[in-house]
Amino acid sequence: MTDVMHSSHWGAFRARRDGESLEIAPFSADPDPSPLLGNLPNALNHPARVARPMVRRGWLENGPGADARRGLDSYVAVSWEEACTLVAKELRRVGEAYGPAGIFGGSYGWSSAGRFHHAQSQVHRFLNTVMGGYVRSVNSYSSGAASVLLPHIVGDMNEIARRGVSWESIAQHSDVVLAFGGLALKNAQVASGGLSEHTERGFMLRAARRGTRFISVSPLESDLPSEAGGEWLPITPGTDAALILGLLHELTVQKLTDDAFLARYTHGWPQMKDYLLGEEDGVVRDAGWAAAICGVPVEQIRTLAQALHGRRVLITVAHALQRAEHGEQPVWLGLVLAAALGQPGLPGGGFTYALGALGHYGKHHNLVSFPALPQGKNGIDRFIPVARIVDMLLNPGERFHYNGRHLTYPDIRLAYWAGGNPFHHHQDLARLRQAFCRLDTLIVHENAWTATARHADIVLPATMTLEREDIGGAPTDRHLIAMQPVAAPYGEARDDYQIFSELARRLGREAAFTEGRDARGWLVHLYGQLQEKLAAHRVTLPDFSTFWQQGVIELPQLHDGGRMMKAFRADPDAHPLPTPAGKIQIYSEAIARFGYVDCPGHPVWRAPREQPSTRYPFWLIANQPETRLHSQLDFGDYSRSGKRNGREICSLNPQDAQRLGIADEDVIELYNARGHVLASARLTVTVKPGVVRLPTGAWYDPVDPAAARPLCRHGNPNVLTQDIGTSSLAQGCTGQITVVNVRLFAGEVPPVAAFVPPASA
Repeated sequence: MTDVMHSSHWGAFRARRDGESLEIAPFSADPDPSPLLGNLPNALNHPARVARPMVRRGWLENGPGADARRGLDSYVAVSWEEACTLVAKELRRVGEAYGPAGIFGGSYGWSSAGRFHHAQSQVHRFLNTVMGGYVRSVNSYSSGAASVLLPHIVGDMNEIARRGVSWESIAQHSDVVLAFGGLALKNAQVASGGLSEHTERGFMLRAARRGTRFISVSPLESDLPSEAGGEWLPITPGTDAALILGLLHELTVQKLTDDAFLARYTHGWPQMKDYLLGEEDGVVRDAGWAAAICGVPVEQIRTLAQALHGRRVLITVAHALQRAEHGEQPVWLGLVLAAALGQPGLPGGGFTYALGALGHYGKHHNLVSFPALPQGKNGIDRFIPVARIVDMLLNPGERFHYNGRHLTYPDIRLAYWAGGNPFHHHQDLARLRQAFCRLDTLIVHENAWTATARHADIVLPATMTLEREDIGGAPTDRHLIAMQPVAAPYGEARDDYQIFSELARRLGREAAFTEGRDARGWLVHLYGQLQEKLAAHRVTLPDFSTFWQQGVIELPQLHDGGRMMKAFRADPDAHPLPTPAGKIQIYSEAIARFGYVDCPGHPVWRAPREQPSTRYPFWLIANQPETRLHSQLDFGDYSRSGKRNGREICSLNPQDAQRLGIADEDVIELYNARGHVLASARLTVTVKPGVVRLPTGAWYDPVDPAAARPLCRHGNPNVLTQDIGTSSLAQGCTGQITVVNVRLFAGEVPPVAAFVPPASA
């Protein structure tokens, strides 16, 4: 029996193993522990775990090459000796024939909360130090549009999102929090690197009791928790930019804008004003124009604009809004609205991006951050925006636009994936499968048989976080956690570091990769670097042995939320913003020079190419799930408690359900030109009519993986979402919304098989 400290993305905890039973107790200092901890107890020995190294039969028999059997084939168990020999041989072949430009280092994913066994860092370090580099990806599926746009118009995304405002300041100062995309607590319960204290609910309650007015602009009422005591402003999905333009027009014509702030702290308001008033193109973006697009009544838009004037207002824009075509625009316009109200730099006021999207945001920062595992130097500078992986694999040599550059897709022969599941986070899964079938070889480290593992040629069983030791910590978490293992590795599973060390040895680069350290040696080394960083601030930490025995230590923090904008507001000449004008760029000459029709020099309204029609009359919102982090541990008890008969739940309005002859708990079929998805119907008035909600994260489970329009019997909405970039500027992910039709499923309902391992010899 063991009783140890450990950590996850959704919280720190103590774990006790007694035989086959695993008991989880939330960290005692966490005021609002996440129920996602309930996914851990049954995970260690679940049948979906990968127990041995496996090789796809077609690859083993025929060797590397494009193969349409990926996702359909059976697997052959091999020894670790055989597996490492095959992997090393294939890496050597591709490296010699194509160089680093022929290798894509995947591993986009959250992986372990531990800072050392972070799979993305591990695989990138391996490819850099052993293979001389790799084709990398930049940005994220969550914030691909915003992370490119924000540096042009105000500053680095981390400065705006992580240090933009604190929940403490909101609770003390905000009069109005206008949240485009809402402030769903289900999103804030997770954070990369770990989260030992969930405080958002408490601060939100304090603010509401003080009188803060929370307004959630969303098609979903659930995007604002009851603790906020707030208001729901139902909006047509993807039309927030039009609503903000209508608010700006109303503020302008009613002379409610802060003209002194706009003159001193912004660049380009005259161009924006011309666009609002119709001087630019003859179209007046008034409340009536906006109402016709976004579905919010004219008088409600006018009343809201007036209510914002003279109040301490915080404008927030969620990740969700920019995960759509033209996703740059609502982010840009949210900043413009805050500036027009004169709020940036004021306590509890201004603009913040993605508040509520992660547990990091709205928190205080540690005095120093925990050191990262060095990833080495990439020998080449070839990259793609992360969401453009399918375009890259299907169109090698094709040119594409990105942030003012004209780049070329490389010809990838081998993809190495560890710690991620693209069949969760990518769109149009039939197209993704087609792209993966073009590879010579796909190598995956996995602890379970995800859809990505089922498409791989070589699957190497990796440990789960509960089976290894690590250090959990995040820049905004004041607790550093000694993540002590609670169980031996499942089957023949090995740590990523152990796997890469052996491959590095076979390829003659072991010393470069390991630097002579085993996993514990790296933990001691990284902890020592943290001690040195804090010693420079005259802060002393206990030695590693004491830390490891204690299980948790507290780190000093800074209280500097909003530091950049506060300094800028106090003295814009002494503390200019890191933009070309040194001010908030309502107009960007740099973006204008790029000449992108889909993202011009000031924010605009652009209608998405896909709109509801007679054929596909519903908006589908594919948002984050409540019972898991993305697709992690979808087989966990808590995740499965949120399904019906093992199937994901789709929420729709009773008005729509009655018209379609659908009752609560019916199995329904969502479909469009890209495929079909089965789900269990939930009727609720918390969803705007004409909208259906199916969260992401259900493991892809197609009846026929090779179908041009596959049917997923489990409920993965990315069968239906479209795989296009947000714009030529950012090429971000557009997976949040799409259009579908809905009907009662006819015929015998196929059983879910997502967690049944593939056939093997």
